[in-house]
Amino acid sequence: MLDGLTWSAAAGEITALLGPNGAGKTTTIRCITGLLTPDAGTIRVLDGAPGGTDDRVGLMPQSVGAWSAVRPGELLRYLAGLYPRPVPIDDLVEALELGPLLNRPYRRLSGGEQQAVNLAGALIGRPELVLLDEPTAGMDPRARRRTWGVIDTLRADGVSVLLTTHDMAEAARLADRVWIMDAGRVTVSGTVAELTAEASLEDVFLRHTGGAG
Repeated sequence: MLDGLTWSAAAGEITALLGPNGAGKTTTIRCITGLLTPDAGTIRVLDGAPGGTDDRVGLMPQSVGAWSAVRPGELLRYLAGLYPRPVPIDDLVEALELGPLLNRPYRRLSGGEQQAVNLAGALIGRPELVLLDEPTAGMDPRARRRTWGVIDTLRADGVSVLLTTHDMAEAARLADRVWIMDAGRVTVSGTVAELTAEASLEDVFLRHTGGAG
């Protein structure tokens, strides 16, 4: 549940939305995409209403059950056909090292491998805004670093990125600005440098959340 939540994500930056389980992070992303409609308040996405700019927004959810029977190669070819100028599939396969996964059923991939495929699906349409919900959950250290590199490239290309994560090191490594929320409200925000001037990001997180999850 969201409770008077107010925040913004700047264009061309990486914004991390942090909070314990149940804080409202995934609910926030669902509101941004138009999957949920808040009872009150206003949401603007790329100067439009939620859901009105779907061709300019890439979404990487935590799980995609509808893809379970599909092979990643087939999935990426299908998604590429939905956009007028998709990212070449070979580029995404190389960047995320998806080659060995392309012909295996999605449901048989490990959690981290599924996340890599989910990220490719989110990026293939050349979005201006990318929403990443726990993008490296289940990934091994090498895959996580590879994913960080892809996210860095998005920022360098002027793409706006919003990510949620429980990995404080990941947030500190990637984010330009961090918003920490608890029980549906923002409790503290700032650049990583501002928030970590006197304490680690994890300490700041613990200080400003109720400790659930």
